[in-house]
Amino acid sequence: MKFCSACGGVVAGKIPPGDNRERFVCEVCGAIHYVNPKVVCGCLVTHENAVLLCRRDIQPRKGLWTLPAGFLELGETAAQGAMRETFEEANAKVEIDGLYTLFSLPHISQIYIFFRARLLDGKFSVGVETAEARLFEEREIPWQELAFPVVTNTLRHYFADRSSGQFPVRMEDIVLG
Repeated sequence: MKFCSACGGVVAGKIPPGDNRERFVCEVCGAIHYVNPKVVCGCLVTHENAVLLCRRDIQPRKGLWTLPAGFLELGETAAQGAMRETFEEANAKVEIDGLYTLFSLPHISQIYIFFRARLLDGKFSVGVETAEARLFEEREIPWQELAFPVVTNTLRHYFADRSSGQFPVRMEDIVLG
């Protein structure tokens, strides 16, 4: 960042009074510009004995399978964002059953939130960012073709929890290095 979005003045990296880390601070108006992690929301959609996966048709990880998910937009709740992304990527209408997994990925400044959800009418199809959408039973999951560790971990938790019928909220930090 070079210029203040409030007044157009030049910004500099410095620790504001009362803070403990460097921020972009405007040299003219004093506005502090925070850079915070991005939130990604999605759904683990189930229908009968299967889960809905989408084959990505965009980068990153184009061609690999994922749960429908994407960046949370301003003005929406995490659940609304997850349902919107599920509809955008799989044309699927869902009902959310509850929060399921929360992942912190500090190395890429992202937070991932997945909700358990049920496919409402049994209908889905490819969305604009999706090459293929499909329901998979556990034995059919393309484990070696999953796009992201958060997807792999969420699915592993789900299949382990499904046998007991208990789905506790799972929180994990994925830290590289």
